[in-house]
Amino acid sequence: MASPGPDLAAFVVNSARAGRPLVRRLTAAAHAASHTALVLFTTPDDSGTGMARQAVTAGARVVFAVGGDGTVRACAQQLAGTDIPLAIAPLGAANLTAHALGIPGGLGAALAVGLRGTSRHIDVASVDGMISTAMAGIGLDAAVVGATSDRLKRRAGWPAYAAASARLLLARPTEFAIRLDSGPPMIRRARSVVVGNCGLLPGGFPILPAARLDDGVLDVGILAPAGMAGWVSVGYRCVLASSRDDHQLERYRARQVEVHAATPLPRQVDGEVIGSGDLLQVRVLSGALLVRVPHPRQPD
Repeated sequence: MASPGPDLAAFVVNSARAGRPLVRRLTAAAHAASHTALVLFTTPDDSGTGMARQAVTAGARVVFAVGGDGTVRACAQQLAGTDIPLAIAPLGAANLTAHALGIPGGLGAALAVGLRGTSRHIDVASVDGMISTAMAGIGLDAAVVGATSDRLKRRAGWPAYAAASARLLLARPTEFAIRLDSGPPMIRRARSVVVGNCGLLPGGFPILPAARLDDGVLDVGILAPAGMAGWVSVGYRCVLASSRDDHQLERYRARQVEVHAATPLPRQVDGEVIGSGDLLQVRVLSGALLVRVPHPRQPD
């Protein structure tokens, strides 16, 4: 009787990061783990969902998102609700989901986790029909994403967002009506509202320190700093992972979040602009995505 063939590992590679040396490393890592490799590249019209679908059709036992949070989100869009694990090789500017999962930053170590690690279920969020693994937002955060060039993100990484935000921090606040689950709307004048499955900002700063990827709820941040001193206060709390709230930074938790803005504003999902609008609707999908993570450390 013939022995079964090797498992198929598919790699969905952000085309901005592509190159023959990378393909050789991916293929070699798969072969070393007794897998065959299928390497697929994103296109300007498809950031990875179609490639992940191809991988599933081809019989992949694990699908790697090789890129940043946008590539992860696109692959999760296809894999959520299946028993095929998503692995992450973080090569993007922010890599918030990878950071929250404890995925190593080095390519070799990340590939080892994806090929030999353990699997666990995490939540994802549904944002106007899109899957989010990290964070969605409306207002200033999305404006910063839209103002940051892809070229600068590739060259500078997460500091590119900081450079783009400098000229936007003092934009006029907007009135928001924010409904958490079935509660009454909360009216706030703010600069941005973010809804996170992962609570990290680019650079790994926890703006939503209570957020967990597998707790069945979403964390909500309402940012309303008053002037530069207010931004310094909010930034200080992010660096320290402080849970102290006031009128400049409020945080809540809910399974469903509906944000209405008084005027159309930029919106983003996992670091990708999805167009302006006056409504952001987000709900949690508990345990919907299987991911590869490092084996837990054994006690000394």
